[in-house]
Amino acid sequence: MNKSISTFDRLMQDTEFKEEFEKGYEDFLISEQICEAMNEMQISVRQLAEKAHVSKTTIMNIRTGDAERISVRKLNSILNALNYKLSIEKINRVR
Repeated sequence: MNKSISTFDRLMQDTEFKEEFEKGYEDFLISEQICEAMNEMQISVRQLAEKAHVSKTTIMNIRTGDAERISVRKLNSILNALNYKLSIEKINRVR
């Protein structure tokens, strides 16, 4: 019996597609984690912006996934205001 693969699985076999998908997914996760932290702390966009010393627009852009360019300094400030820190983890890629 032939087992067919899903469209998603077939697309994920394409290394270029997979890399783009994973990058977008990582961006989505960051946004979701910030939203979750805001909910846990019961902090509004305005309150977080004031606490992190960034604009409300910056916070809204992160929440909606529209923050294509944000400085590390701003991201750190936002994360610190939410009692989180940025860390870097090495990944192994097969090329």
